[in-house]
Amino acid sequence: MGRDGGILEKLRGLDAYPKINDDFFSRTLSGGIITLASSLLMFFLFVSELGLYLHTVTESKLLVDVSRGETLHINFDVTFPAIRCSLLSLDTMDISGERHFDIRHDIVKKRIDAHGNVIEAKKDGIGAPKIESPLQRHGGRLEHNEKYCGSCFGAETSDDECCNSCDEVQEAYKKKGWALTNADLIDQCKREGFIQKIKDEDGEGCNIEGSLAVNKVAGNFHFMPGKSFHQSNFHVHDLLAFQTDSYNMSHKINRLAFGDHFPGMQNPLDRVQWMQERPGGMYQYFIKVVPTLYTNIRGRTIRSNQYSVTEHYKSSELGHSQLPPGVFFYYDLSPIKVTFKEEHVPFLHFVTHICAIVGGLVDAFIYHGQRAIRKIEAGKFG
Repeated sequence: MGRDGGILEKLRGLDAYPKINDDFFSRTLSGGIITLASSLLMFFLFVSELGLYLHTVTESKLLVDVSRGETLHINFDVTFPAIRCSLLSLDTMDISGERHFDIRHDIVKKRIDAHGNVIEAKKDGIGAPKIESPLQRHGGRLEHNEKYCGSCFGAETSDDECCNSCDEVQEAYKKKGWALTNADLIDQCKREGFIQKIKDEDGEGCNIEGSLAVNKVAGNFHFMPGKSFHQSNFHVHDLLAFQTDSYNMSHKINRLAFGDHFPGMQNPLDRVQWMQERPGGMYQYFIKVVPTLYTNIRGRTIRSNQYSVTEHYKSSELGHSQLPPGVFFYYDLSPIKVTFKEEHVPFLHFVTHICAIVGGLVDAFIYHGQRAIRKIEAGKFG
């Protein structure tokens, strides 16, 4: 019993908050005001800390990008106020040797007038309207039960090859490396109204939007007037005979993104506009793409990219007469990947801050404030 009593006495000696008899307390008006003010201040600071705890913070890190075999998705929306849709083509190529000319998949072209109003919007694609009695390859009209097989006008690679539309004739010419400069003499183009369509679009502009899926290597994509083809390892554009010799490549980039959107994403080329005073010349954008991984507070991950860009313009008047007119986007991949992760402030940090607020205010306002007031009151009545 004596040993237990000794232990209890020792524990009482460790009490850092000894109790004071009520006879020694004196409640004053000034003490009540200080208590109320400190309580309000503690409540305000508590609410502020709670808001910071509930608000997410984004942590960023830089890592070496070790991903391989991925695809780079490019989303674009570009307006050309002085180039008609029927002349505008989109091509891509990269350092791996993969090339795609006159891309039409996942592309929407909108014809616009001089005021920027949309005249017509349609997906770009290959196709020809059905006609009554089309011209057969032997020169005569289609007989009853005879299967139509249009001529490729000398561009056939075999005797049984058929070109049943103006687009197919142009494709056959591209494979041969020929320029189609006599479209008005091609029966398929004539019956589809190809020449008249070009004339009807005179003075119009074009808005082209869509997406590209390219290899995740350095490369470029570009918008150019005319139809492109490949000949002897050179990239050539077929500018048809009825087109003018120079083109106004003024353009506005409404949107250009490499990947899906994530919070805080900024695309430096969005809403960039470049108006050309004189026809001709080549616009070039050199883009450095930085792979980005964004993870929100719920654990959802978005794989995307950020980019920086520099611009350059080559005028055909400065000794570059052989430059094809167009808008070129050259992109290269950064070896560094940026990761963003949304996180909450740790709960223990939140508790520590709350304890510091309560303890600090209790000590500063209640203890020292009341002590100072007592000294003042003692001085008055001393």
